[in-house]
Amino acid sequence: MVRRAHLCLYSRRKMGKKLYKKGGVIILTYYWPPSGGSGVQRWIYFSKYLKELGWEPFVITVDEKKASYPVLDTSLEKIVKNIKVIKTSTNEPLKLFSFLTTGSFREGIPQGEVKNGGLFNKLSNYLRANYFIPDARLGWVEYAYRECKKIIIKNNIKHVITSGPPHSSHLVGLKIKKDFKINWTVDFRDPWVNIFYNKQFIFTEKSINKQKRLEKEVLNNADLVLTTIGGDLKKQLQLKAPNQNFAVVPNGYDSVLINKIKGKKSKKYFHIVYTGLLTRNHPYLSLLKNLKQNFSSINLKLSLAGNISHEIINEIKNFLPNFKVKDCGYLNHEDTVRLIKSADLLVNFFFIGGEKEMISGKIMEYLATEIPILSIGDPKSEAGKILSKASQAKMFLKDSDKEIEHFLKKVIRNRGELINSFPNLDNWSRKKITKKLSNLLSEL
Repeated sequence: MVRRAHLCLYSRRKMGKKLYKKGGVIILTYYWPPSGGSGVQRWIYFSKYLKELGWEPFVITVDEKKASYPVLDTSLEKIVKNIKVIKTSTNEPLKLFSFLTTGSFREGIPQGEVKNGGLFNKLSNYLRANYFIPDARLGWVEYAYRECKKIIIKNNIKHVITSGPPHSSHLVGLKIKKDFKINWTVDFRDPWVNIFYNKQFIFTEKSINKQKRLEKEVLNNADLVLTTIGGDLKKQLQLKAPNQNFAVVPNGYDSVLINKIKGKKSKKYFHIVYTGLLTRNHPYLSLLKNLKQNFSSINLKLSLAGNISHEIINEIKNFLPNFKVKDCGYLNHEDTVRLIKSADLLVNFFFIGGEKEMISGKIMEYLATEIPILSIGDPKSEAGKILSKASQAKMFLKDSDKEIEHFLKKVIRNRGELINSFPNLDNWSRKKITKKLSNLLSEL
């Protein structure tokens, strides 16, 4: 018995050495469980699978008691229960802004839009644009930097990854790069200076020049820059850092979760599902008008889940009085997948003005269900090109009324019979994509 116990201990030690043979990597990301949203999922899955591939991730994030998280999803915590996580304090104004504007510490945290109605919003947006550069989470930088230094020294770390937005996280990487001989990878989940909603801010010339200078400094000092999408975003960044090493590492889907969860189809209704963030900057009215004009006689149910304001929910309900509109609220990831898999049709909308530089984190999850997809955005965008490879998915311009109507009629007429197949879908699993990331880090 004693000998066997020693053997087991010896085996674990050998496995432990083998497990982390690629060394430690610091992942600096503001969004982390219990925060919800697609931005969180990108790095929880990368952390999980990097560990399986022989890396030892150290995640530096913000203490959720101090963080400005618009939505929460505690179910994601179990995915990263074995990851080392260091949580820091922060000083930032967004929770207070949210409380003053909505009476809630979360509901008023801006996501994907800038509200300029009223003197208070205009003043707040001016201060945000010109005194919190690059963004309102700037107060996290010093706290994260101190923890990053400690972990590098204590664990002899050679790799640091910073993920934005918030792009202030890259300022931590910039400081670390100047202090240590280290491989620094910058992850652009979304654009920085060129993000579409920056046009709605009132920047002084001095402020916009500072934004551009910081972005260029980050791009040129990093050892590797990742984007979730190629196309226009990558081209824009390459112009700012022509000698930089760029790589496209997209978001994927959780193959284990997709295969495990079953969706219950409605017998009474043709079921349309939308999940995710929905704002005035999304072209959802194109779909609503089409449904109202052409499908009022259909027994139809529209389910909406995600970070969606009460104003938009009420607007949709009032616009479609003949349909059953269900507000599911914000659902955890598993319940979101369960809702998606109950649909007869999945719909998606891309930010107006950001179609070519951004991509929804849920696109591959939608495709993995093999349910038909109707998306409104730019068909020539990277997302449009991805959807065009699927057998029953289509991206439409927002004013393509006849084409949208034709697609809806086809899906309704052939309900339950259309399989939305996508070539080499397995290559888009989170695990496969993390292997690509692992190889990129090893090459550094």
